[in-house]
Amino acid sequence: MRHRLAELRGPDVPAKALDARALAALAANPGCARRAILDGAGVDKARLATALGAPSGFGQSQFALTRGNAFEARVKADGGAELLRLVHARLDPGAEPPAGAAVPDLTAHGPEGRTARTALALREATEAGGWTLLDHPMLALEVAGSLAFLEPDAVVVHPDGGWSVVEIKSFPMVDGAADPAKAGAAARQAAVYVLALEQVAARLDPVPEVRHQVLLVCPKDFSNLPAGCAVDVRKQRAVTARQLARLTRIEEIAGTLPEGTCFAPDRPAEELTAAVEAVPASYAPECLSACELAFHCRERARAAGAVTRLGRPLRAELGGLATVAEVLSAARGASGDPADPAVAALRRAAALRAEALRTAAERAAPLPGDGPAVGAGEVGACR
Repeated sequence: MRHRLAELRGPDVPAKALDARALAALAANPGCARRAILDGAGVDKARLATALGAPSGFGQSQFALTRGNAFEARVKADGGAELLRLVHARLDPGAEPPAGAAVPDLTAHGPEGRTARTALALREATEAGGWTLLDHPMLALEVAGSLAFLEPDAVVVHPDGGWSVVEIKSFPMVDGAADPAKAGAAARQAAVYVLALEQVAARLDPVPEVRHQVLLVCPKDFSNLPAGCAVDVRKQRAVTARQLARLTRIEEIAGTLPEGTCFAPDRPAEELTAAVEAVPASYAPECLSACELAFHCRERARAAGAVTRLGRPLRAELGGLATVAEVLSAARGASGDPADPAVAALRRAAALRAEALRTAAERAAPLPGDGPAVGAGEVGACR
């Protein structure tokens, strides 16, 4: 399977590692086989989108990355003293205050080596008791038959043996509250780390507790001082686990592709377009903030008249009507089963619209002897 994925990616193209952000986005759209196979094969979707002629502005700016790295370094300075203080205050105030916490060295060769070293450090810290800070540990999580290596900002082992995920972000926390959309994205990302940690914990005896409350650390107001809040990710964890379990296994998707399919960005645009179109996609407006191929998929959805481009809630309400042409035909009564609730609702809405337009036109029409007729432009304005 690894050989097959390397062929899809391109024999000389290095694999792009999956991260928690990509897994959270993949779990939010489990019906997209296109993203599943591209992420599983390690394809650089940003380069692929540029080669297809639909470059995406998705991703962080260099300024945001630099600011984020500087803030994370400040939070973890002095052996993570400030970070551990926030963990103690927000997640475990009943424990002994952290003093001289252990910070094990997680250096190892390759992601497999770092994953094994992290698992060993977690076991040793759990057995030793006390506070332990794991800075950028490496975790592994199997997704649709492919192994993804994840690197959380930090994992803290509590004196009682429990494990907590720490997520450090550079967006501000104003008056103790962060932007709901950004905080929600951070929670979904942290939920992926919690799932990966649970797999590590399941191999230990006794099984340590992986806490479902994670610590979100952000700049306080508009300063560079760290502030933290506890975020319960039980809901995000359950949703992510369910969605990842529903993903079609990568070998099943790869088996449906034509022989010779390759997503290497140095291939001709026509060949790349054919390769990408060979895998079905499930586009929705939310993809614009989560996937590098969103602009390409949006144009294809527009060309096909797919209703998914109008949003998942509307798509769910329309049932088996998958295109705008089918929706309009059903509304006019030219097609569709009248017993279908979606078809019946569309026809009722069309009848109400026609009645409203007729009433507006009648009200705009002049009575005999009332002067000149209302102009067509004025009737259009009334409509």
